[in-house]
Amino acid sequence: MTKYLVIIAHSPNGWTDASPEQRQRWHQNHIDFHRVVGEHLLAGEALAGVDTATTLRHGDAGWAMTDGPYAESSEVIGGFYLLEADHLDQVTTWCELLPDCYALEIRPCVTVDGLDG
Repeated sequence: MTKYLVIIAHSPNGWTDASPEQRQRWHQNHIDFHRVVGEHLLAGEALAGVDTATTLRHGDAGWAMTDGPYAESSEVIGGFYLLEADHLDQVTTWCELLPDCYALEIRPCVTVDGLDG
């Protein structure tokens, strides 16, 4: 089986601008996703807002730390899921259960020789 990282992006104000009914529906979408994916879900977390982000960049003078996200964007990364599946089609089918306000980026994980884990 292959591990896949699902990166969840959404509008910065999506949650705060949503009605209570939308929030409840989105919450139920995640509950349904967890129920269907089951043991294929290896990890997943919601992330704090971009105002809490710290970025490290290496330059000529070494590492430099700045407040804020890595890139400016009209969408923010709000969370992730790490899944294990036989193929990408399985993952995309599961992801269709997630809220329709998301943009989802799905990437297969790769094994790097010499690094266990």
